[in-house]
Amino acid sequence: MTHLESPEDITVAGLFVYPVKSLRANAADAIDVAVTGLAQDRSWMLVDPRATPQRFITQREQPLLATLRATPLADGGLVLHRDSAAELVVAKPAAHALARVKVWSSEVVALDAGDEAANWLSAALGMKPGSVRLVKFHPEQQRLCNARYAGDTGAHTFFADGYPVLVANEASLADLNVRMNRTGDALMPMDRFRPNVVLRGLPAWDEDHIETISVGDVEFKLVKPCVRCEITTTDQNSGARLSDEPLNTLARFRNNPDLGGVTFGWNAVVARSGRIERGAVATANYRF
Repeated sequence: MTHLESPEDITVAGLFVYPVKSLRANAADAIDVAVTGLAQDRSWMLVDPRATPQRFITQREQPLLATLRATPLADGGLVLHRDSAAELVVAKPAAHALARVKVWSSEVVALDAGDEAANWLSAALGMKPGSVRLVKFHPEQQRLCNARYAGDTGAHTFFADGYPVLVANEASLADLNVRMNRTGDALMPMDRFRPNVVLRGLPAWDEDHIETISVGDVEFKLVKPCVRCEITTTDQNSGARLSDEPLNTLARFRNNPDLGGVTFGWNAVVARSGRIERGAVATANYRF
């Protein structure tokens, strides 16, 4: 195992938040971290109103979600952005606008954002009015992480697939690009993997051997490799799917039959909350 000579070798290269699940990332210079992850991360999502309960929608089904962006408002609302259309201000949903929704196997009560948001998003995706709806995580709900991996930490999350934080390593992406024979403008960017925290200074794939990452007062516990899907094949600017990479290359050396797929990055829970800044020094605690 490779060891680092000092904590100064590792820094936070990037911080990314996805206020609406599966929409484009928002980069942050500094952000608060709670047990549910980076502030506002995946606190909203799109659902299919035809299903009972209403089922989550992501770039797996609608890759054009990558062309949309959302900005949280201090009053609990949201602004939706689309390059070729006027933005939409979405008010904080009413407390009585309840909707039962499903994320994978989890069912929770959420708050529906109303018809205007539903129609704006449906149009942005080229769908009939009301084909999708926008919901916000209910403040009185709690969605626990899988205790098989998170243990008895009591970790919980909003609408993330399963865990509050996704940690990725720049050097691992660089090695993956080498294996894909990609250079220059053809390099695959980190946004394909939709991380929350990107680390610089770790050797490639060292994240497989790390127990915790500390950044100031914040501590992340790495609990499960992240199994990757077709979202990684989707260009995060255009929503286009141009090839089966990186999945084909990952299948040659990162396949994990026990987890049911190829992996890149690690899911993490928040062991200590606080505030985190891009460029901050991080310390890795390895498993032995």
